[in-house]
Parts: sequence; structure tokens; C-alpha cells
Amino acid sequence: MRGDPGGAVDMLSGVTLDELRSELRAFVAERDWARFHSPENLAKSVSIEAAELLEEFQWGAPGDEKRQDVLDELADVFTYCLMLADVMGADPVEIVRDKLRRTREKYPVDRARGRSAKYDEL
Repeated sequence: MRGDPGGAVDMLSGVTLDELRSELRAFVAERDWARFHSPENLAKSVSIEAAELLEEFQWGAPGDEKRQDVLDELADVFTYCLMLADVMGADPVEIVRDKLRRTREKYPVDRARGRSAKYDEL
């Protein structure tokens, strides 16, 4: 891994998050779509794509024949999340790690392990 969180290397693909963000920025710039990418519009898109992902599971777990459809919807959700973070000037790795730190405090292992109870019920 590199020194900065955004430069973290994906262990499967070898691509850094910064490289992926640059690729997304170039894709958007080539199409002159940045003008449509307000935080509000991107947040709506995250929700819409998440609903499309959920739709793949509407009538039960999809079989292998639907795997690519599920992965495509997951990619859409992830893409819009990355673009929203980018527009807001937030480092995705940093915000996930910060949230994970706070969630660890809310759900200590000794009380939360193996339980799905909300933090205020632990």
C-alpha cells in the first residue's frame, strides 16, 4: 500500500483508488457530464442504483445466470458513491475508515459479536 489512503492498492486488480477516480473523472469529462453531477443528483443516483441492485434480489437470491447483472448494479452504486465523494472533496478511504472507527466504538466486540442488535440495545 502507498502512504496515502486514496492511493491504497486494490489487492485483486492492482489499481489504486486514485487511478479509478481519475478514470471516472476522464469518463465524465469526455461526455461533459460534470454539470449534472451536483451532490444532490449524485445522491439520488446512488439511491436509484441501490434500488436496482435490490431489484435483482426481489424474488430471492439470483442464480449464477444473473451474477453479471448483480455485479453491474453494484458497480453503478460504487461508481456513484465514488463520484459523490469526489464532488464533495472527501477521500473515500478516509471516510470509510473514520466511520468504521466510530462504528467500532458503538459496537464493541465483547458485546456485539454474533448479535444483530442495534448499538443502544447491546
